[in-house]
Amino acid sequence: MRCEVCFRHCDIREGGTGFCGAREVRGGNVVAANYGRITSLALDPIEKKPLRNFNPGTKILSAGSYGCNLRCPFCQNNEISWGEEVMLFAHGEGRELTPEELVSIAEEYKERGNIGIAFTYNEPLVGYEFVRDTARLAHGKGLKTVVVTNGTAELSVLREIAPYIDAMNIDLKCFDPDVYKDTLGGDLDMTMAFIREAAKTAHVEITCLIVPGMNDDVKKMKDMAGWIASISEDIPLHVTRFHPCFHMTDRPATPADTICELADAAAKILRYVYFPS
Repeated sequence: MRCEVCFRHCDIREGGTGFCGAREVRGGNVVAANYGRITSLALDPIEKKPLRNFNPGTKILSAGSYGCNLRCPFCQNNEISWGEEVMLFAHGEGRELTPEELVSIAEEYKERGNIGIAFTYNEPLVGYEFVRDTARLAHGKGLKTVVVTNGTAELSVLREIAPYIDAMNIDLKCFDPDVYKDTLGGDLDMTMAFIREAAKTAHVEITCLIVPGMNDDVKKMKDMAGWIASISEDIPLHVTRFHPCFHMTDRPATPADTICELADAAAKILRYVYFPS
């Protein structure tokens, strides 16, 4: 059977698993094996997603599962995203919750300032069915819903979740299709199309992690900011700093001066540009 979530269109045999580690074939159907499998659950400030222009000063219940369809060598959540560790969660570890149970927990946390549920930590759209089902119930309870995603998904997936999602933070990891393909294992065109359509139905903010030697070119940043502005100058851009981790320890942390230079370049084009102080 062929999975239709992202550009990979994995052909999966009965009992097998796709590239993301989270989708498999059961009874002749491609299903989300990570449905309701919660590996991380925390009440976070909304700014940590990061979202700066969406209900600032509030908190949101953040839920993560396992699996990812990219292979970023600097992954900060590799234990639940990809690699050998993720298979531990695929075969028994983690907490299993129904959409009803997760919404109930979110409601309990209202007294601590919670406004809703954020699907985050791993790549939530490799298990979009759980996102859709939970977000639909959450909306029925008056809760806000957020997706933190790499945007590597078909527009058919976006259409499934869009009616129930209030805000998204989408990673736009660089503005070079070759780097997207060769370094990250992604597809820049798919991510750009996802961002363009998502901005029609939800509040969207974009994050770009600046990695020395990969995406720290000022011209590329200007090109990225210009493209974002072609959708809306009001889409916030978060320019964040790389620290050596996972499979990318061959270079130092991004210099603060580089972050400031790139943020300043983007701020000449976009209304809202945020970066670490």
